[in-house]
Amino acid sequence: MRSHYCGQLNETLVDQTVTLCGWVHRRRDHGGVIFLDMRDRDGIAQVVVDPDTAEAFANADRARSEFVLRIQGRVRLRPEGTQNPNMPTGMIEVLARDVDVLNTAATPPFQLDEHGKVGEEVRLKHRYIDLRRPEMIEKLRLRSRITHSVRAFLEGQGFLDIETPILTRATPEGARDYLVPSRTHAGNFFALPQSPQLFKQLLMVSGLDRYYQIARCFRDEDLRADRQPEFTQIDIEASFVDEDDIMAVTESMIRQLFRDVLAVELPEFPRMPYDEAMNRFGSDKPDLRIPLELTDVDDLMQRVDFKVFSGPAKADDGRVAALKVPGGATLSRKEIDEYTKFVGIYGAKGLAWIKVNERARGLEGLQSPIVKFMEDVVEELLDRLGAEDGDIIFFGADKARIVNEAIGALRVRLGEDLDLYTRRWAPLWVVDFPMFEDDGSARMQALHHPFTAPSCDVEALKANPIAALSRAYDMVLNGTELGGGSIRIHDPAMQRAVLEVLGIDEHEAREKFGFLLDALQYGAPPHGGLAFGLDRLVMLMSGARTIREVIAFPKTQSAACLMTDAPGEVSGEQLRELNIRLRQKAKAEVAGE
Repeated sequence: MRSHYCGQLNETLVDQTVTLCGWVHRRRDHGGVIFLDMRDRDGIAQVVVDPDTAEAFANADRARSEFVLRIQGRVRLRPEGTQNPNMPTGMIEVLARDVDVLNTAATPPFQLDEHGKVGEEVRLKHRYIDLRRPEMIEKLRLRSRITHSVRAFLEGQGFLDIETPILTRATPEGARDYLVPSRTHAGNFFALPQSPQLFKQLLMVSGLDRYYQIARCFRDEDLRADRQPEFTQIDIEASFVDEDDIMAVTESMIRQLFRDVLAVELPEFPRMPYDEAMNRFGSDKPDLRIPLELTDVDDLMQRVDFKVFSGPAKADDGRVAALKVPGGATLSRKEIDEYTKFVGIYGAKGLAWIKVNERARGLEGLQSPIVKFMEDVVEELLDRLGAEDGDIIFFGADKARIVNEAIGALRVRLGEDLDLYTRRWAPLWVVDFPMFEDDGSARMQALHHPFTAPSCDVEALKANPIAALSRAYDMVLNGTELGGGSIRIHDPAMQRAVLEVLGIDEHEAREKFGFLLDALQYGAPPHGGLAFGLDRLVMLMSGARTIREVIAFPKTQSAACLMTDAPGEVSGEQLRELNIRLRQKAKAEVAGE
């Protein structure tokens, strides 16, 4: 039906006849001449309709915003003084000969060029309208280019694109499963996969030693700006590899991707141990664009009488950390109060601070409600931090986990608020993660998942599991975890040992993933892999603030689809076929009787 997309028109097509199909972006009537801005996925073109073409003019006259039109006409240069060099098609226009109305449209719920004035709920309710916006089209076009580049790279490296099941069984991967009742197996349930983890390991056992998949995954968890209940992974696994092999190939992939799509050459990917990342930045995904670091001051604060500081400093699980912000003494008390509320989100009970106004004046040159409690150590403190006039120092004092989360988040917030970024892109690898964490529950938890290989042998693992490091690695970019992976366990004895440490007995292990345990007995090769979050990657590369902006049909933060009104009720007949009875309906029926 069309010969060109609207955005393809330029001066090289002058005097040629073209056929356009698209939507009316804007209609203007200027003294008997009608101007239509026609829009499609590639851009906008100006169409002029004269009264001389009676039928075309009549159709253009009744056209309104978002009507679907087919227009045939001649390309010509715009008259002098009406050209728009800021618009790709701004030097030409189409003089229409035929205007066909392919479909009418109701008044849209919002104008496409005024979307910022409407709430996100309205945009998600009418997502098919929102996706017509050039900004949204460009994000999805970018997403397509990213997946094309990834596929081309991996297939060039000998990886095979292999699909794994969507209907599977529940496995322990750290979040709740979405369950699907089985009609043919009454009382039993499938689970939607949180990741293809076990199946890609089975592919390695099968001898298909280089696998990838752009896989849909599902997790029933609390949502944030960078989380969705269904999301997409770039999933990669290979055999006969170690950490360096996987990190090398995936780093090369990301470098090539940025060259292909953004024409960006990423800087060096440094490697940072987990403990160093937590100590220096309070995070296992530090944003290295921000030149602020946490400094341990436990030894100094053990000597003060201020129990708010000395208590955590002396506790085995406590930490007192300082964060120096150069030039931060200009922050107002109101701004400091806002930051105090902010760290409270992460469990901090408060936010202590010292402003360094004139260091040469000693204590009199410092401004703080707490400095009187640390007179004996304040000079050592300022020396350790390299504090200068005009700086502010913030303190976190609590359990180490709370201090890391609160002051680590404050560091990122200050970096954004004060525009402290030193570069556009800052990638790194975080390595040497602990194998397990003790979160106070009855069982020890795997920091990654139960199939991650430890860096020690079975005897050392059993003797001191909390000290064991894993062979895991995360790729981080600008404070966002792009992907995480590990070398997997391929030895049945080691897998049994890890499950034993996690408190998973033989019966439970057989019930949940006995098929994997069986497979490991039949010559499993050493293998490992990594999974990238495609949505996060597109979000970063496009500059979007949430992953909802780079997904065609996302869910809300309550895991609902406003457009389709999902999740929704199903009929009683469907429930009976599945042998399911809803408890709330059962109660209502009893009450009615």
